[in-house]
Amino acid sequence: MNATSPAPEGSPASTPGRIVLLTTSHRVAPGLLSWPAWQALRDADRVLCADGAHPQLPYLREAGIRVDEASPTAEELVAACADGSTVVIVATGEGEPTLTDGLARLAGSGRVQMPDLELLPASYDLPGARLLDLVQVMDRIRAECPWSSQQTHKGLAKYGIEEAYELVEAIEEGDRDELREELGDVLLQVVFHARIAEEDPDTPFSIDDVAAGIVTKLIHRHPHVFGDETASTPEEVKAHWLRTKAEEKRRTSITEGIPMGQPGLALASKLASRVRTAGLEVPLPTGDDGIGYDLLALAVRAEAAGVDPEAALRAAGRAYRDAIKEKETGVGKGTGSVTEG
Repeated sequence: MNATSPAPEGSPASTPGRIVLLTTSHRVAPGLLSWPAWQALRDADRVLCADGAHPQLPYLREAGIRVDEASPTAEELVAACADGSTVVIVATGEGEPTLTDGLARLAGSGRVQMPDLELLPASYDLPGARLLDLVQVMDRIRAECPWSSQQTHKGLAKYGIEEAYELVEAIEEGDRDELREELGDVLLQVVFHARIAEEDPDTPFSIDDVAAGIVTKLIHRHPHVFGDETASTPEEVKAHWLRTKAEEKRRTSITEGIPMGQPGLALASKLASRVRTAGLEVPLPTGDDGIGYDLLALAVRAEAAGVDPEAALRAAGRAYRDAIKEKETGVGKGTGSVTEG
């Protein structure tokens, strides 16, 4: 933006000068600045920064850029540019709101010849950059929080299960806000466990090791994306996945890797899926507990029909819950509180 007042009659128009507000991301390594940013810094008559401990300053000075520690007012900064000078402000993390508000007021007054004002992002956040903030926050919480500092993998295990179920519920309910929040809660569990793992005296690993592991796995199991294989249908993709997974695990049974502690219907469905994928003919067992084996048969039938039996039962459960609430409302209207004894 540029607001100017006319120069006095008979005098040459003065050069307005230039103010550049240079912003950087703390999620990008200091010194990694854009080429336009380096050009602005080198061409500036003065470079100012209000924070003497700004992480960029050592790298700027190493590159031969003189940076003065100063926090001028808007009026002082405009006056410094009155002779046509260019002043670069290396913004602090807050973005210099007091200074920018003051400059906006001066420009809006129409009484001051304003220099050219430019906002120049010197570094940008890449996708996933906020994950770095999460790692830093978790590191501080682990070090300073009396509860978090005492947690173990075993102690947190139940929360992982709870958060996973809450995520599934948000997906099935179709609540977008809840989905975003529950994804964050699940992500927290991953980062929390990884932070605890760093402290293991024998086999420590970090969140970077966790990420590196899954990246390697994804690349290896998607040869149609990262390699020379081809796949044009979801079925072909699944075949690639199963083949590469079998090569990695070198399992002797299709049942290996199936967590037996998962809910019963999900367990039965997973076993049936493995049997069907492997092309095996395995008769369903029978036993004295008729209900259990009947449920097994229902789960196998659902899997064959492409239905998730756990999801189907939860949907039926929600319908049952709604019916209960409706009945409770009717009872409450007729007799008062349903909890009254």
